Amino acid sequence: MAGVKIYGKPISTCTARVLLCLEEVGAEYQLVSINMPSGEHKGPAHLARNPFGQIPALEDGDLVLFESRAISKYVLRKYKESGTDLLKEGNLAESAMVEVWLEAESQQYNPAISPIVWQSLIVPKMYGGTPDQAIIDSSLEKLKKVLEVYEARLSKSKYLAGNFFSLADLSHFPFTRYLMITPYASVFESYPHVKAWWEDITSRPAFKKVSAGMLDS
Repeated sequence: MAGVKIYGKPISTCTARVLLCLEEVGAEYQLVSINMPSGEHKGPAHLARNPFGQIPALEDGDLVLFESRAISKYVLRKYKESGTDLLKEGNLAESAMVEVWLEAESQQYNPAISPIVWQSLIVPKMYGGTPDQAIIDSSLEKLKKVLEVYEARLSKSKYLAGNFFSLADLSHFPFTRYLMITPYASVFESYPHVKAWWEDITSRPAFKKVSAGMLDS
């Protein structure tokens, strides 16, 4: 099959981020499933692709990449001629705003939302454990503070980096998608601009396609 190879699992948030980019630009790609329960991600073959033993990894000829945000940028640059410009690198100010909100996703949003998803979805569903409510409650308070900032931003522009859809918006999808199948999805109800933004980006065909391969409630 032509195109790049992605090693990962569609249910993985980081793999989903990369798959979204590939779908948005209409690229041909091969998804190579990594068997996590068997420990394949810690085996020598995969460690040669990702030395941290995580997913995803990308192979494009002799080039091997890991870390989903870096892979995402590579994909968007490689296929920039597709007409889908999610980095805005032709405009210094716009590309800077994309980077700002990508950092916000990585450093503010992700640390707040991921423990909620992990405790309320992954712990009981995949490990048969009991969620730690204290962690969930603490993370919810952190998430609300982040969402207050997002609400203010989205009251002034349609998308996070401006009035254009970008990787900054896309990168928020995987963990938010999973939050929406937890008992805490209603947190978005208090932030109407954030809620409208979420409904907008999840209506995109790429999001619907990738979402179908992720966990359901």
